Amino acid sequence: MNERVARAMRDDESGSTLLLTIFYGVLALALILVVTSATSLYLERKRLFTLADGAALAAAESWRLDEVRIEGDALVFGLDEASAAGAVADYLAGSSHSLRGLELVRAGSSDGRSATVTLRAVWHAPISTDLVPVTVPIEVTAEARSVFH
Repeated sequence: MNERVARAMRDDESGSTLLLTIFYGVLALALILVVTSATSLYLERKRLFTLADGAALAAAESWRLDEVRIEGDALVFGLDEASAAGAVADYLAGSSHSLRGLELVRAGSSDGRSATVTLRAVWHAPISTDLVPVTVPIEVTAEARSVFH
């Protein structure tokens, strides 16, 4: 009798499909959450980089024409740290963005021709879970240069 009961239990597969369905449903939900959060983080970084790129371009073009001088075979622009930082601050104040915790880390010019801008923001996960962190700091650096031809 025990052998007949054991064989019947072994051949009975009722309930195993439900467990597999639940497991794959949870796995699919976790995968969707992770992919959604990764995509959101990527897009937020691209938006921050676009803003930093525009700010660097504004800073690189902040020199005045009367400050340009010729030294040897090269043109020297009057781009300095203060004018670059001022142009970046004006650009960020006039821009409409929805970045959270936007912070200007560095804005300046090391060679008088190019401007470097570093911005930092905080990304928040669209859906907060234990699998995905709630916030992540994002920092980008963009550089732009003024060129005469």
